[in-house]
Amino acid sequence: MVPVDGWTLPFHPMTDVLIASDSQRVVDDVRSALEGPDTTVRSVATGRELLPAVQRSLPDLVVVDLQIGSMGGMAACMDLRLEESGDRVEYVPVLMLIDRRPDVFLARRSGAEGWVLKPLDPLRLRRAARALLDGEEFHDTTGLPATSPAASPATDAEDGAEVG
Repeated sequence: MVPVDGWTLPFHPMTDVLIASDSQRVVDDVRSALEGPDTTVRSVATGRELLPAVQRSLPDLVVVDLQIGSMGGMAACMDLRLEESGDRVEYVPVLMLIDRRPDVFLARRSGAEGWVLKPLDPLRLRRAARALLDGEEFHDTTGLPATSPAASPATDAEDGAEVG
């Protein structure tokens, strides 16, 4: 396997990533960070298109923009989880792209295994993708106070959600 900027996915000879976003900029950012010789990236422009796209061809990873129009990212992720729980679609890890720190609560509620805070950068996206593909979770700690160690989750006073 040929590494892309030192990034390889050891257990996935050809990784398929599906992005759900109506923002071409978000699609382009994710595609440029993850696409390479061993990784294909495809996209859908609405949350309603996500489940049918997953049913047609199961991806290794789904990346969902929380702010997608016409069935938002949270609803699209919950729809996917509902279909998985009914054995109508196989499990696929979901990485949610969130806009602000309080959105962590929504990402958790929707069943996403990981989230990355916008603005996006390739290193965090690659780290998140690798973690989710390895069966782990990824919780972006960008923007947390320096006194809040990543090992001990902080609590967001606004929604009571664990952050970190």
